[in-house]
Amino acid sequence: MLKGLGNLGDMAKMMKAAQEMQGKVTQLQEDLKAMTVTGESGAGLVSATATAKGELTGLEIDPSIFVPSEKEVAEDLILAAIKDAQAKAVARAEEEMRKLTEEMGLPADMKLPF
Repeated sequence: MLKGLGNLGDMAKMMKAAQEMQGKVTQLQEDLKAMTVTGESGAGLVSATATAKGELTGLEIDPSIFVPSEKEVAEDLILAAIKDAQAKAVARAEEEMRKLTEEMGLPADMKLPF
């Protein structure tokens, strides 16, 4: 189609590839909203669920941690579970992005926008 135009044919290929990549990244962003991860603390006494985008969606707390004299322990367990879920969300998003970049033949360490 653009054979006689030299580098313009390559430019058209690059533009098409860029549009394809943008579409895949957009789809991945939507997929990350549906993926969930669960973080835990206190050997499962507290668990936090979040999307792979890092949005907290649920929190389960074993009632045994609600001892008035140990309020700070309960708070620490809750925060630890949330932080664990957020860390897992970041790791999952990075893993999914790595898969996408490898699938597209891009360097694994290439950072695409999120």
